[in-house]
Amino acid sequence: MRKTVIAGNWKMNMTPAKTAEFIKALAPMVAGKDKCDVVLCVPAIDIPAAVEAAKGTNIKIGAENVHFKASGAFTGEISAEMLTEAGVEYVVIGHSERRQYFAETDQTVNLRTLAALNAGLKAIVCVGETLEQRELGYTETLLKFQTKMALTNVSAEQLKNVIVAYEPVWAIGTGVTATADQADEGNGFVRAAIAEVYGADVAETVTVQYGGSMNDKNAAELLAKENVDGGLIGGASLVAEKFKAIVDAAQ
Repeated sequence: MRKTVIAGNWKMNMTPAKTAEFIKALAPMVAGKDKCDVVLCVPAIDIPAAVEAAKGTNIKIGAENVHFKASGAFTGEISAEMLTEAGVEYVVIGHSERRQYFAETDQTVNLRTLAALNAGLKAIVCVGETLEQRELGYTETLLKFQTKMALTNVSAEQLKNVIVAYEPVWAIGTGVTATADQADEGNGFVRAAIAEVYGADVAETVTVQYGGSMNDKNAAELLAKENVDGGLIGGASLVAEKFKAIVDAAQ
C-alpha cells in the first residue's frame, strides 16, 4: 500500500508567532488521522517555532529548500544537516517557483535530492509542465524526463524516502486546477518513469502527489484517482479549516 501524504507548502507566508498559533489550532483538527501523513513545509525562519508547536502531535515539519553542499559560501542557503538538526523530516525540492525565480535546473534538483536523502530527510520532488509545453503535446515526455533526472543516482532503497509531486505549472496559484483525469494521467506518467528505471513493482510503492491548486472543494475527487496519493497544498494549507478538509478527504 502506498502512503497517502498531505503536505502544506506555505511558500513565503506566516511569521514564527503565526506559525505556532496555526499549528496549535490545526493539531486537534487532524489528530488521529492515521490513514495519511500530515506535513507542513514552512519557511526557514519558521522551522524552530513549527517543530516546537508540532511536538506531541501527528504533524510533521518540512522545509521548502535544501542546498546540495554540506557547507560553504552559499549565502542564504541551508544545508541538509542544518535541517535535520532543527527537527525537519521533509523537504520540498525543485518547486516550479524555485525553477522559475531562482534558476533551479534539473541537475541542481537532482543534487539537492541526493543531499536530502543522504542526510535522512524525506524528499518531496516537484515536476510539472507549462501550459505551452502541454499544448505542444510534451507533457508525458517532459514529466518522464524531469522525474528520471531528479532521481539520477538515487538507489531503490533511498527511493523509499522520495515523494514525487506532479505540479502542472499552469495550475499553481492560478486557481486553475487540472481535471481529476488530467491529474491522474500526469501522476501516471511519473509512475511510469519510475517503473522504467526501478521496475513496476517498485513504482507501485512510491507516493505520487498532485499539487496544482488542490483545495478543500476538489480534494476528494482528485484523491479518489488511482495514481493520486496525496497533495502538495499551497494556498489552502494556510487556512486550518481548509487544510483539515483535505486531510479528511484523504482519510
